[in-house]
Amino acid sequence: MSDHSIIDVEAYMAAVGARARAASRLTARAGTAVKNTALAAIAEDLHRRRNALGQANAADLEAGVAKGLDAALLDRLELTPKRIDAMIEGLAQIAALEDPIGAINDLNLRPSGIQVGRMRVPLGVVGIIYESRPNVTADAAALCLKSGNAAVLRGGSEAFASNQAIAASICTGLESAGLPADAVQVLATTERAAVGAMITHPEHIDVIIPRGGKGLIERISREARIPVIKHLDGICHVYIDDRADLDQAFEIAMNAKTQRYGTCNTMETLLVAEAAAADILPRLASALLDKGVEVRGCERTRALVDAAVPATDQDWETEYLAPILSVRVVADLDAAIEHIEVYGSHHTDSIVTTDYLRARRFLREVDSSSVMVNASTRFADGFEYGLGAEIGISTDKFHARGPVGLEGLTSLKFIVLGDGQVRP
Repeated sequence: MSDHSIIDVEAYMAAVGARARAASRLTARAGTAVKNTALAAIAEDLHRRRNALGQANAADLEAGVAKGLDAALLDRLELTPKRIDAMIEGLAQIAALEDPIGAINDLNLRPSGIQVGRMRVPLGVVGIIYESRPNVTADAAALCLKSGNAAVLRGGSEAFASNQAIAASICTGLESAGLPADAVQVLATTERAAVGAMITHPEHIDVIIPRGGKGLIERISREARIPVIKHLDGICHVYIDDRADLDQAFEIAMNAKTQRYGTCNTMETLLVAEAAAADILPRLASALLDKGVEVRGCERTRALVDAAVPATDQDWETEYLAPILSVRVVADLDAAIEHIEVYGSHHTDSIVTTDYLRARRFLREVDSSSVMVNASTRFADGFEYGLGAEIGISTDKFHARGPVGLEGLTSLKFIVLGDGQVRP
């Protein structure tokens, strides 16, 4: 359909959901070898269809330029040969990961003679709503498949042709391994009503994972009748303690801010203990300014850094995703923890200190999905954590928290093993 429109979106989505639910029963019982065969076949087909994928992506890019999409969005949309290679390699990496499904943990013998444990099982049908990057289509499909789930994927309108090209390879790979093509369905519509249908029908979809801008995630969180795995902001902090190794603190802060600006685990606010501020801030600010980073500081920061501009309360709660950094001089560890509690987004926060007890306090008391000691916030990533890949990062407290990999796409059920026992 050239205009990507479907007359009766509700009926279309109901059919997609019913097919996904039926397929989920087959993927849930699929063995590891079958799932890995499908992943390898998808990768092989993507490689074989490189030219068609490139042409589809070129059409999306051309349409994006015509629509006036900004350079950053066009960059995220583009599938360069290197990015296609990375997408194919990602499928191989996920195939190499240990299959979590069916693993039994915590098996204990009870006084009654029964054994009670917990088995890891798929969530069922996972709905993923995302923007821009078409490689998410392959990543999401692979993670859902390896974890025994069916997937309903709704990409952004700007990547429609690219996503449909990737979907064709996914369909081919699934069928060649004897799995239903309906195990991964990429929606053939970009109508907004399809999102509404996805997030309000728990009989079809078990969990929603949004990946995109704050507006999209806020809308889904507000309207969904299905559990949502999400994060709204990545307002990440590094706190430099007065007992920090200052050379180490310099390297960590520079990496946390400047290694990449547009990621959710990039530092947005630097907190510095007042006893260390004069020794570290001028040097650090000079290096940041040399890299083109705008420093927005509190009054005490500006007293030490002439080029710093005044920070407002709004700055402390802003995710810049840009070469801008808020800097605040705080009295001590207590003040740093209080600032993070008031302004943070529960994503990733790090302390730089040589004091073991302060590090332990920071780990216990900072309520974020990732809390670090003497490390850059840029490590908050599924690959860096050894998960192999991630579907996103969750700042929620229930089900999944932090980078969501294969295990985050599963649940646990109790299993009981008996030998004829009955309860007296």
